[in-house]
Order: sequence, then C-alpha cells, then structure tokens
Amino acid sequence: MRQPRQLYLLFFAEMWERFSFYGMKALLIAYMVTELKFDEPKSYGILGAYSALVYTVPMLGGMLADRFLGYRRAVIYGGLLMTIGHLVLALPQEWSFFSGMAFIICGNGFFKPNISSLVGTLYEANDPRRDSGFSLFYMGINIGAALGGLLCGYVGQKINWHYGFGLAGIFMLLGLVVFIFGQKSLEHRGLPPNMEALKNAPSALIQST
Repeated sequence: MRQPRQLYLLFFAEMWERFSFYGMKALLIAYMVTELKFDEPKSYGILGAYSALVYTVPMLGGMLADRFLGYRRAVIYGGLLMTIGHLVLALPQEWSFFSGMAFIICGNGFFKPNISSLVGTLYEANDPRRDSGFSLFYMGINIGAALGGLLCGYVGQKINWHYGFGLAGIFMLLGLVVFIFGQKSLEHRGLPPNMEALKNAPSALIQST
C-alpha cells in the first residue's frame, strides 16, 4: 500500500538521529575505561544511569509537546540539543564528557517520543496502512542504529575517540536539517495545540511546580 509521503521525511530524520545516538553509545564504555580510566563497575554504573534517564525524560518531553510546544517544535528543540551534545563530546576537554551526555539526555527527551507521535498523525484511526507505516519507520531506526554502531565505533576506536563522537554529531545535524527543511510537508500536523498556551507556558510551568 502506498504510504503518505511525509513518512519518508520522518523515516530519514529518525534514521540519522538513531545513527548518532547508537553511534555515541557504542563508544561510551570503551572510552570511559581506556581514556577516562574509570574502572568497569563505575563505567557500567554511569551507562546504566544514562540509559535510565534516556528512557525517563521522554515522559516530560511528551507532556510539554502535548500541552505547549507541539510535536514539530519539540523535535527541532530535541535535535538541536542532541547535536550540541554530540559536538560537545567531540571536544577533547575534561568537562565535555558529562556535559555532552546531559545535552543528549535532554534532547532525546524532546525528540524521541514526538517524532513517533508525528508518524501517528499521518493516519486516520482505522487506516489499514498504519501498521505497515510504523514497521517501515522502525526499519529506519534499526538501519540507523546498526550503521551508527559500526561506523562511529570504528572511527572512535581505530582513529580518534573524539572523531567518533563528532561523526555522530554530524549525522544528528543531518537528520535535523532533513526535518527542518521538510516539515512544511506536514501541513497542520504537529503544530502547537494552543498558541496562547505556548506564549504563557513559562508562567504555567512555574505555577504547576
């Protein structure tokens, strides 16, 4: 069945984001042990904390998108934060490791849940193409993850660790550019649910805390 053309925009944006995410993740343990001289228990502890935050923060990113930002803005903000994070990791400085990871965690919280939600907006509730569309979308995730792990892992371990992190950043930027230039094709989908609520978002967040 013919899929909505917007699906291919989201496919490539997500593919390159997953390339960067799993490319960076493929380097973490080896980088911590060999370059930062952390022992293995500490390295795995850091990886576990990072993974926990990566899968927890999207709840906040999804809530902000639903109430204020809309899916499209959330994806762009997330992509920017993740690009910054990968490029910070590419800097050979002591402070860059944890700072870069923090940017990536926050960016993933905005990007990951909302680009998947955008895929859902392409179909009506009973559209028979929906399942196959999501299957195609997740194929992009798997392709990006496999390529990222292989290429960034090779560059990082064989050439230079920071080049590996930088390569992840370049492909994250590519995914973001693909989305920004192609988002007009989404038409009304993923826009802020209420522009007035978006303008008042800072005060509403303060009142809710």
